[in-house]
Amino acid sequence: MRFRAKVYITLKEGILDPQGNTVRGALGILGYNGVGDVRIGKYIVLDLVADDPGAARAQVEEMSRRLLANPVLERFSFELEEVPA
Repeated sequence: MRFRAKVYITLKEGILDPQGNTVRGALGILGYNGVGDVRIGKYIVLDLVADDPGAARAQVEEMSRRLLANPVLERFSFELEEVPA
């Protein structure tokens, strides 16, 4: 079976986000004064083959923990969908 995983990686709460602060400041300069906090993250799309949805979830979970996200600073979540052959 073929699957597509959409992985979202963001900094954990309490971790400073200098890039987000820069974007928030720029938005204020552009007149968007109602924006509070801005957090910058990563979005990764993976196409993979697995025997079933459970095996695909396990693969994405392991890839995210071992490589895609830094577990000390970041958290991750993902969506998984089956892709027609």
